Amino acid sequence: MPPAPVSPSPVSPAPADAQVREVHRTCHLCEATCGLVLTVDDVPPGGRVLKVRGDADDPFSRGYLCPKATALIDLHEDPDWLRSPMRRTAGGGFEAVDWDTALDLVVQGLRSVQEAHGRDAVAVYQGNPTVHNLGAMLFGPWLVRTLRTRSRFAATSVDQLPHHVAAWSLYGHQLLIPIPDIDHTDFFLLMGSNPLASNGSLMTAPDLPRRLKDIAARGGSVVLVDPRRTESARVATEHHFIRPGTDALLLGAMIRVLFDEELVETGVLTARLDDLELLPGLFAAYTPEAVAGPTGLSPDTIRDLTRRFARAPRAVCHGRMGLSVQEFGGLCQWMCQLINILTGNLDSPGGALFTTPGMDILPFAPPGSMGRWRSRVRGLPEAMGELPVAVLAEEIATPGPGQIKALVVSSGNPVLSTPDGRALDEALGQLDFMVSLDPYITETSRHAHVILPPASPLTRTHYDAVFNALAVRNAARWSDPVWPRPDDARHDWEIMAELACRLAPSTQARLLAEGRKRLGPARIIDAALRAGPHGLRRTLLGGLSLRALREQPSGIDLGPLEPQLPGRLYKRDRIPLAPAHYREDLPRLARALAEPDPPELVLIGRRHLRSNNSWLHNSQRLVKGKDRCTLLVHPEDAAKHGLVDGGRATVRSRVGEVEAPVELTEHIMPGVVSLPHGWGHGRQGVRLSVAAAHPGVSVNDLTDAGRVDLLTGNAALNGLPVEVRPAS
Repeated sequence: MPPAPVSPSPVSPAPADAQVREVHRTCHLCEATCGLVLTVDDVPPGGRVLKVRGDADDPFSRGYLCPKATALIDLHEDPDWLRSPMRRTAGGGFEAVDWDTALDLVVQGLRSVQEAHGRDAVAVYQGNPTVHNLGAMLFGPWLVRTLRTRSRFAATSVDQLPHHVAAWSLYGHQLLIPIPDIDHTDFFLLMGSNPLASNGSLMTAPDLPRRLKDIAARGGSVVLVDPRRTESARVATEHHFIRPGTDALLLGAMIRVLFDEELVETGVLTARLDDLELLPGLFAAYTPEAVAGPTGLSPDTIRDLTRRFARAPRAVCHGRMGLSVQEFGGLCQWMCQLINILTGNLDSPGGALFTTPGMDILPFAPPGSMGRWRSRVRGLPEAMGELPVAVLAEEIATPGPGQIKALVVSSGNPVLSTPDGRALDEALGQLDFMVSLDPYITETSRHAHVILPPASPLTRTHYDAVFNALAVRNAARWSDPVWPRPDDARHDWEIMAELACRLAPSTQARLLAEGRKRLGPARIIDAALRAGPHGLRRTLLGGLSLRALREQPSGIDLGPLEPQLPGRLYKRDRIPLAPAHYREDLPRLARALAEPDPPELVLIGRRHLRSNNSWLHNSQRLVKGKDRCTLLVHPEDAAKHGLVDGGRATVRSRVGEVEAPVELTEHIMPGVVSLPHGWGHGRQGVRLSVAAAHPGVSVNDLTDAGRVDLLTGNAALNGLPVEVRPAS
């Protein structure tokens, strides 16, 4: 059965002098953006959360919350959360320093590297929590621009870069990602996605168990194609196993069937589409019979799936992380868009629609690019302003002109979240200087010369600038701080703004940075709301503003998703269906049809509702219970390799080896094994007391930095060939 909404957290006993009140807040711990009501006590130093419950008056989440919400208590009270900047000592440990000293050390370290080795010798890595943090979203880009380096990396290229390349290629901007209108669809095709564990990813949707059940209740279909029968498969109307890494072959065959059986119906968009006539030839090789063997789906299944999708009144295809983190991730996300377009389901209710958020994020992000520069060692291209993080370790470790000598890490733990984490772990120790903006001493930040910890998230403002733009319904909600930050603490945005001021290359740049710092997040959001599609342009009576949101602490419903093309396209009025970079990559996919038999065993990752990458494992509420860092193995494979349920297995790849407990299940496809990502907290020097008691192993000690999607540069984490044997 799917995980049910958790009950409100129990009320902690309040002391006699307690000052108890209720506060409305958005949960920032995942993409669902659920509305919460916190019962808090103001008397203890820093305040205390007594209870967390879902906000029944939130028009978007409607009282839903998942187990992660209770972790807000643990995060705010965590004794491992750093309360002051830390400087590495000569003995390899850390000592506390004041903010001015820490910031001076950072500026001196970064400047000295750039003066000695050039701008690009300083690299930047921005992690996933950045998009969950309003201040980091608004001020992080300004800090990066101040450094004027091309050595820019992010978690994007181990996650969703193929989505952004597809949006930029077809619609003009990397953030114009169409969102499934799941509240009105009749046929929801999910590929490589487990929304009941992720709470929706690039599809912000609180209470997905109910939303998916509602599709079936109105007579619709929820079809999941995945190498694992996931939590989401248990509420789907049907599930099909597919061999990892072959999704592009299935999608290509579906496009072939659409043309062969005259199921293409592009509707009102027809006059806006370019290159439609090229598509039949591009996909001629991908017959259902040709792809059946590699994918594991029969020709009849492929044809039936395509026909039902095309003939459904309202349908949408959504491919998520499982499609992106494979060697054909770019082609996969392009083909998902094509299937929606070719069946008339782009920009159509119940299909894939663009959002109309309160704050339009496009003006805050310049349009992307591809191939403006390349990595120094391997020559992989830049995409959307970033280099693939799969090359970060080699760019640090390989001597020569342009070698990375310093690193700024913001809100990230790439040692656990990027491919071949052991190689990166070793490379970080070779840097001349490293600074981490991080509240913890983690597997990554333990290498830093200076750690700059932000204040507790409950002391900062919050607005979901990104996730509102990816939501299945338009809504807006503002959260003021629950408590003021302590005088000796700093918010992420204050740290970034101060560094930008101190690192500014000219007086003019410094004055601009100081001006942005004086504005702060609240004023920027207020201006963006007033200028946005629901602001002053909508009504002379004032429209959406920060004041309007503060008057509605449970949030404001801004209505369902609506058709917006061609007006929503970015600086264009037509959609090119077959951009050259996709056409040029198709022969690589065609060669996969002629490859010999696949490896006997391949590895995929997975996630859990009580986890979010590597950054919630220090919450006792979320890690307690049964060990979740297990190797899922089908009983047939276990018999072949001598594995037993509850025993231990050694898993080996080209780059590494780990040992993990075995969990036998028929919910995984034969020939496939699975480890969750985000674990591996057993390295020395890490100060995460709860996580250290539940260390698990890092799947990224196995993943191979040499395996990437050559089109986008995204890491190919799934479908990794491995050997498995009983642990000695």
